Amino acid sequence: MKKDFYVRCLNIVILCRMAAASCGVAQTVDVVAHVEVTHQHRHERPMHASPADVVVWLTPLQKMQSLPEIPKQVYTLAQKNKQFSPHILVVPTGSSVNFPNLDPFFHNVFSLFDGKRFDLGLYEAHTRRVVQFDREGVSYIFCNIHPEMGAVVVSLSTPYYGVSTLDGFVILHDVPPGSYRLNVWAENVGRDLLNTLSRTVEITEHNNQLGTLELQTSGDIMNHHENKFGESYAPFSKDPY
Repeated sequence: MKKDFYVRCLNIVILCRMAAASCGVAQTVDVVAHVEVTHQHRHERPMHASPADVVVWLTPLQKMQSLPEIPKQVYTLAQKNKQFSPHILVVPTGSSVNFPNLDPFFHNVFSLFDGKRFDLGLYEAHTRRVVQFDREGVSYIFCNIHPEMGAVVVSLSTPYYGVSTLDGFVILHDVPPGSYRLNVWAENVGRDLLNTLSRTVEITEHNNQLGTLELQTSGDIMNHHENKFGESYAPFSKDPY
């Protein structure tokens, strides 16, 4: 009796899969990539750098019936001990990000680069500001008082993205088979190099590997930037905080 029950259940599973296939319902796959990062200072030999926090995403080239709905939530980029936390934040386009000041002194958060441009002005300890990232792009964020503070918000209009781990692996979960544009972003890697990594890829049940993405850092935006007025920061000795 129990054997007949399991046989019936197995038949139901098979019939459901056959029905899904006949209706054109695609099975999703996990897409995998590996990242290698090197850093070269002037004429020295390239050295391996951390492959963590590289953002990889796939933009559908074909109109899909419906993209998975990303839950709406408010993200947080906190200011504590003259640092932003987290340093890199990936959010869906249209998301709001909280900027709480958890330090006992003033901060002045701004972003005047590609992505979302804003200036939160001067705000005191234990207060917060909120910014909606209503356009896709990469936003470099700084404090107009403390030049050592820097963070990045990457806002994406696709749910198919992943962020590399310390071992350099990236997994993009639940990607339907189809044609996509591969995009990569990494801190301190030049735009020209990132553009060369962008290409069209075909994802299938048996072709879910993006291979190794080789990156080389070419500068340090976080440590070499101007204030929101386009001027150099005052010497550290004049920092009242």
